[in-house]
Amino acid sequence: MADGEEVGNTQVIFRGYVSGFPNESDLYLANSRISLKVPEGSKAVVVKNLYLSCDPYMRLRMSYDANYFEPFRPGSVMTGNGVAKVMDSGHPSFSKGDLVWGITRWEEYTLVTATESLFKIPDTDVPLSYYIGILGVPGLTAYVGFYELCTPKKGEYVYVSSASGAVGQLVGQFAKLLGCYVVGSAGTKEKVDLLKNKFGFDEAFNYKEEQDLATCLKRYFPEGIDIYFENVGGAMLDAVLPNMRVHGRIAACGMISQYNLDKPEGIYNLMNVISKQIKMQGFITPSYFHLYPKFMETILPHIKEGKVAYVEDIAEGLQNAPSALIRLFSGHNVGKQVIQVAME
Repeated sequence: MADGEEVGNTQVIFRGYVSGFPNESDLYLANSRISLKVPEGSKAVVVKNLYLSCDPYMRLRMSYDANYFEPFRPGSVMTGNGVAKVMDSGHPSFSKGDLVWGITRWEEYTLVTATESLFKIPDTDVPLSYYIGILGVPGLTAYVGFYELCTPKKGEYVYVSSASGAVGQLVGQFAKLLGCYVVGSAGTKEKVDLLKNKFGFDEAFNYKEEQDLATCLKRYFPEGIDIYFENVGGAMLDAVLPNMRVHGRIAACGMISQYNLDKPEGIYNLMNVISKQIKMQGFITPSYFHLYPKFMETILPHIKEGKVAYVEDIAEGLQNAPSALIRLFSGHNVGKQVIQVAME
């Protein structure tokens, strides 16, 4: 294709604000056209999207009141993290052919004007999709929440909810590398088996099969929990609090059980935060992007030496993007949910 040629561009469009559980019909496909040449004098880049990331926070952006995220605009193209190849660049930091990861749109090609949100991919010895997973925001989230906020020590007792997801699977493995005792929970037998047999968790359980979560946690942690990596919220958080040890730490990175509720569940055991002197800290990963180089120095050797495993659930094609995102919220995904848009 000639430079500057205008090509067809399939896009995934957000239909309108969602109340309750989202459906595939909340997104739809559309076709447009785009020039593969940046506008004259622009410092933008045109990229070909290769992989797109499905993340829990996107559910928040589908609501009018998106909390700390800007909501998606009805009728607009979905946005999120992705891996892409530069087709043309007016920016001195990027050249045609560069591989990048960062914020892009859910479409085949994107004109990126906010180039500060793009990062060059320095190492191609690992799958490119890893840069929206283990080497991207989910990986940094696990690193920051576990190492920086929870300050773990060898031999401590660690519990991870939603443990087979993009973040949880890494937290558990980080804890095992440090010599901690680790238990994870998930929602299917397949995921529980994955935690124990693939990721090396000491124990794992299906929370859907437990009638009393607090009693269940007491069974796995008779001496209490030192560190809880919070991905779920609601009843799970309420069950964890009385099982925490004195001076326990909780890193709250998500509460996916609450995202589809019109009225969030209440927490009744908060008094434990005081009586057990628990440190509970919420965080959003963009506040810690300055730690990305340090994180990469830690994680890349682990991957190349086979000390850390990572599981992805890859949907092929933009036509499957709506179902891939909904799979994330229904718990049908196994591992990091990714959309493959194109080959490099």
